Amino acid sequence: MQERLDTLIHTTVTGLGYDLWGYEYRPQTESALLRIFIDAEQGITVEDCGRVSHQLSASLDVEDLIPVAYILEVSSPGIDRVLFIPAHYALYVGQQIKVRTRLPVEKRRNFVGKLQDANDTHIFMEVDSTVFEIPYEIIDRGRVVLDIRPQRKGGKHA
Repeated sequence: MQERLDTLIHTTVTGLGYDLWGYEYRPQTESALLRIFIDAEQGITVEDCGRVSHQLSASLDVEDLIPVAYILEVSSPGIDRVLFIPAHYALYVGQQIKVRTRLPVEKRRNFVGKLQDANDTHIFMEVDSTVFEIPYEIIDRGRVVLDIRPQRKGGKHA
């Protein structure tokens, strides 16, 4: 089922002219959540999300791939975007990210720090002057951290 769902989502999104950034499928006993993130060079509008949602909903109903009632959400990845694949992490080397792991790495599961490097199998994050090597296979969720601190002129902080 997962492979068919991957194919249907990818085909629908790219067929409409958008890039599939990624998706989350969270099945429950009696319901499910399917969250799709789409992107485009010119950005994503509410109309774009509606277009993908309408087409994808129709395709999912025809294919009957989700056996329970489901909620479909379609949005842009946003500026605090979720990172799904190694290539996504590579785009944000040098920036702040937040990672939650399924298994502990050096007795911790939550990390917020600077992404030092990303290869095909691991990321390297600096958190509080310590670099952690985290394999993708245990990452539950990674996300870009938005820095909203105001920029001060003259380099002095209050």
